[in-house]
Amino acid sequence: MKVGIPRELKNNENRVALPPSGVFELIEAGHEVFVETNAGLGSAFEDQDYRNVGATVVNTPDEIWSQEMVMKVKEPLPEEFKYFHEGLLLFTYLHLANALDVAVALQKAGVTSVAYENVKLDNGTLPLLSPMSEIAGRMATQIGAEFLESPKGGKGIILSGVPGVRKGHVVIIGGGVAGTNAARVALGLGSRVTVLDVNNNRLKELDTEFNGRIETLMSNSFNIATQLQTADLVVGAVLIPGHKAPTLVTKEMVADMPDKSVVVDIAIDQGGIFETENKVGTHDDPTYVVNGVTHYAVANMPGAVSQTATIALSNATLPFAKRLASGPIEDVWAKEPSLLRGANTYQGHLVQESVAEDLGLPYTPLTDLLPKNK
Repeated sequence: MKVGIPRELKNNENRVALPPSGVFELIEAGHEVFVETNAGLGSAFEDQDYRNVGATVVNTPDEIWSQEMVMKVKEPLPEEFKYFHEGLLLFTYLHLANALDVAVALQKAGVTSVAYENVKLDNGTLPLLSPMSEIAGRMATQIGAEFLESPKGGKGIILSGVPGVRKGHVVIIGGGVAGTNAARVALGLGSRVTVLDVNNNRLKELDTEFNGRIETLMSNSFNIATQLQTADLVVGAVLIPGHKAPTLVTKEMVADMPDKSVVVDIAIDQGGIFETENKVGTHDDPTYVVNGVTHYAVANMPGAVSQTATIALSNATLPFAKRLASGPIEDVWAKEPSLLRGANTYQGHLVQESVAEDLGLPYTPLTDLLPKNK
């Protein structure tokens, strides 16, 4: 199969779908790979690095998008919609539940798409979401600590405290992969850490994992509101696969937070959990203040640590990319239920029920469309 890798256009999205090592593996598997010039520069990979492993480096995006399969990192931007074409297989993060324009454009063009975030193993885990959740979780605490400093508009505290001075209080809403990694870094910095989650079994696991060094609470409106009253940093780390993120933190809760506190919302690419979030930030303009609280809501946080993130993402996506490129998508899906679960659109039909529900668009079960069922 002919596979195209475009340069990412999202603000400061310095990741690339595959590093040269990943491209080499695809070529070794018998595929042709086309890489847009400078696609890897943000992750310190030169065009010549790709040529050295056998890739064809091309100058224009239309040459990339004309291939049979395109691998990206983030959802396409409106300026890329014109490259969509019938028969295209798109493999990337899509987060369509919060991207109506992308969903409609994919449908109109008859694109078949598989979203990283929806690929699910039989045990329920999300292998292509996990590595970026790990990175975003670790970054969230690091970023929050930075914006608590006075020169960045914060209250001027260090999360670890010092002898005779209290530790900073980090409240993490969501105890999944991202939340756990945020807690790990916060604890490593010496913070007081509270994690809230709706799953009591998960709270027990966290208590065991951290040897009782963090506080765990059931996630409900009362507990969230109470914890936010003493929070210096709040990390939103809630994921409902395929759906928009629920609004869990109201304007009133934010208004009751200490002045110059910080919130970092990892879930912003799925719509965010804070009612006060009025825009999606970028790495160029990452924060805004509402009710005296600094909001950091950047949808591509791992793009700031692009080389680490590119390699981590490729480690996860490459085996699935090789399977997708191995034959007609219908045959691949028949053998790979995990990739079947990742399907978002098929020949112009929206086939991810949760996305259709959130967007108010018609849903067609994929099983009704596959040739063997016609």
